[in-house]
Amino acid sequence: MKKISLLSLVAILVLFVLNGCLTVESKEYTFELTGTNSGKLTIKYINILSTMDDSLDVSAEDFEELLSNYLYGESLDTDYPTAVNVEKELFEENGVLCGKITMEFNDLAAVKLFRYKSTGPYMLNIGSFLDTETFLESNGDFGGDYMPVVFWPEDSKVLTLKTGVAQPDETTLSLLDNYHQWKENQ
Repeated sequence: MKKISLLSLVAILVLFVLNGCLTVESKEYTFELTGTNSGKLTIKYINILSTMDDSLDVSAEDFEELLSNYLYGESLDTDYPTAVNVEKELFEENGVLCGKITMEFNDLAAVKLFRYKSTGPYMLNIGSFLDTETFLESNGDFGGDYMPVVFWPEDSKVLTLKTGVAQPDETTLSLLDNYHQWKENQ
């Protein structure tokens, strides 16, 4: 059995203690349909935040995670593995840090949309989101807690959905200053 040095053990413990959490205030989904089963999906992340860890400011680490795993990494891409022409960006809007990912799709299933036998309304099951996101608004009809599906008429060309994720409070920190520093160093 290998012995773990005290320094290695301390380093591992520090990583766990300083492990913050990235979150956002809300997300906006826009599906622009260009064909029967194809189109473009844009997801906008509004007010990207760092959640303090036991009162410790870990925003610098969280911003690095945002860059390495999300902007330059594949954490977002794994949610939509068959989408193509994926583009990501960070930007400031209305005094908060936002992010955006756009992608094209040739199959509704690639972006989790559904139509029964390729007819009828477009549907998105947000039940899988409900652990982390709350329905806020849509240009479709939401079935509620017992039917957590958003329905859009079959002649719709633009489908929108807004969800809430986290309310900013004393345990969250904006990553906007980190973004400004990063942009200056680019």
